[in-house]
Amino acid sequence: MNSLVTRGSLFDDFFKDIAPGFYVRPLHGDSLPSPGQIKVDVKETDGAYTVLAEVPGVAKEDIHVSLEGNVVSLRAEVRQHDEKREGEKVLRSERYYGSVARSFQLPADVDAAQAKAKYDNGVLTLTLPKLANKTAQRLNIE
Repeated sequence: MNSLVTRGSLFDDFFKDIAPGFYVRPLHGDSLPSPGQIKVDVKETDGAYTVLAEVPGVAKEDIHVSLEGNVVSLRAEVRQHDEKREGEKVLRSERYYGSVARSFQLPADVDAAQAKAKYDNGVLTLTLPKLANKTAQRLNIE
C-alpha cells in the first residue's frame, strides 16, 4: 500500500531537523498521512476483536472498511479544502488530496455480518465478532 502523494523526502526531513526555522511549512493543515500513520490498536476478548484506528481529519463518508475472512482492510481518502470568505484576499492556498490504506490479518476469521463500525473524534472503532468455531464431527467407521 502506498500514498498517492508524498510530501517529503530525506532532504526535507534532514533540513527540518537541522534548521527548523528555515523549513517552510504550509499555512494550515498537515501533509497527507502515510500508511504507517494510521495507528491501530487491536484488542481481543473471547468472542470478538476490537480495533481502534486513528484517522483524524477524515470525514466518515471517506473511510472504507472491508472484511474478508480474517483480513481487515482500511482505506481513507484525505481531502483538505480551503474556503475563501467575503472580504478576504488569498495569499496562499494549498489543498491536499490522496488516499491511504492499510491491511492486517487477525488470528481468526471474523463474522462480517455481525461486525460494527463507529467513528468519533478521529477514531474509528471496529467491533469484529469472531466467526463461530465449527466443531469437529466424529465419523462412524463402517
